[in-house]
Amino acid sequence: MAESKAASKYQYQSGFGNHFSSEAIPGSLPVGQNSPQQCPMGLYAEQLSGTAFTAPRDRNERSWLYRIRPSVCHTPFVPVDRGLLTSEFDKIPPTPNQLRWQPFDVPAEPTTFALGLRTICGAGHPSTRHGMAVHIYVANQSMDASSMYNSDGDFLIVPQQGTLDIRTEFGCMEVAPGEIAVIQRSIQFSVNVSGPSRGYVLEVFGIHFRLPDLGPIGANMLANPRDFETPVAAFEDRQ
Repeated sequence: MAESKAASKYQYQSGFGNHFSSEAIPGSLPVGQNSPQQCPMGLYAEQLSGTAFTAPRDRNERSWLYRIRPSVCHTPFVPVDRGLLTSEFDKIPPTPNQLRWQPFDVPAEPTTFALGLRTICGAGHPSTRHGMAVHIYVANQSMDASSMYNSDGDFLIVPQQGTLDIRTEFGCMEVAPGEIAVIQRSIQFSVNVSGPSRGYVLEVFGIHFRLPDLGPIGANMLANPRDFETPVAAFEDRQ
């Protein structure tokens, strides 16, 4: 018998690609309309689109968020570039040789998740909306009040050492080794750690991650939608 997953400090809803609805405070969601002239509790309605708004219903992805303050009120984003990330794979001579490497050491100097990302390999380019990249991350310091977002593609994060406390616009996730987390393109997030941490990141530049088709293996094989968890609404009111 497999051991059950340790209890998380956060709550989740079960499913992958589902239509979810949650509220951090009861009564904070508008009823019957997405963007009323006055939202409950003085919140601001904003839509985050994951696809073109004209996409067919079965492929249309969008979310309505209700914020304490409009997202434009945040301080300006600045590039994070330590020369360790790249998407210019055509400028790197390819090699047919098999490659491998030792685990990357967690640096002694304070390093957050955002500063500890480095690219290992990839193909394609974000500008063509086609391709992928493989990164690793090392971190020993929490991002705390800072946050980041990736406008190139979706991140699939695979911790190898250390549990990640990920806070997103959609809620909070606790991701331990043996688990994965998906952060979709243009979603703002922050990663906190409790000690030396490292792991892998798969980035896709095209369509969002989806579950593979089942085909002849049957309806109950591979990963099922109920095996995935989506965070519930949460908020922080600080400046």
